[in-house]
Amino acid sequence: MFADAHRDVEDESATTTFCIVRHGQTDWNLYQRIQGSTDIPLNATGRAEAAAAAKRLQSRRWDAIVSSPLARAAESARIIAAELGLNDPQIVPALTERHHGAIEGLTFAERQHRFPDGMAVPGLETRRDVVDRVLAALSSLAIGRAGQCVLVLSHGGIIGTLLRHATAGERPRHGESIANGSVHDFRWENDQLLLTHFDATPRTPDDRGDTAASPVR
Repeated sequence: MFADAHRDVEDESATTTFCIVRHGQTDWNLYQRIQGSTDIPLNATGRAEAAAAAKRLQSRRWDAIVSSPLARAAESARIIAAELGLNDPQIVPALTERHHGAIEGLTFAERQHRFPDGMAVPGLETRRDVVDRVLAALSSLAIGRAGQCVLVLSHGGIIGTLLRHATAGERPRHGESIANGSVHDFRWENDQLLLTHFDATPRTPDDRGDTAASPVR
């Protein structure tokens, strides 16, 4: 009995909690342009969304905050850190958005016109490569912050890819999107990323782009 109790304490201390938050809105989000690694800043709505996310997170304990290097995520992280009294965010390059190559800056309709379904997009990062780099970054954070609760500011494409990985492709379902400022809970346990809460938003008919459910490729 005591051995089991000791093992439970060890398991709990080895588990790192990651709360992954999507950055606030940018003008390209507003006009439904594919951002990818293009460094677009937050707009006023996006800053308000980051502050609103911080208010949702105030009742929980946080040990650290980390962020993608892209301005829209890093500024969201700074807003949240200031609201929660945390130190400045640690920048983690591997948390950057999926590289979309030749379709960055295009609307979904423009993308479909220039690169119809099935046509290769020059410079488009595969979802497998996204999974590999982001999991490696989270693993490193989990080792360095075992037992801690870490806020992670990242992107719709990253969060969607992690959701598909953690649920074997079951989430996001058709009709679910990953809204700006949404908050998603994971834990890192036994060298695996496990989903504990998906903050799904019902998709509107106009939603397109990075947060759409699409297969690993």
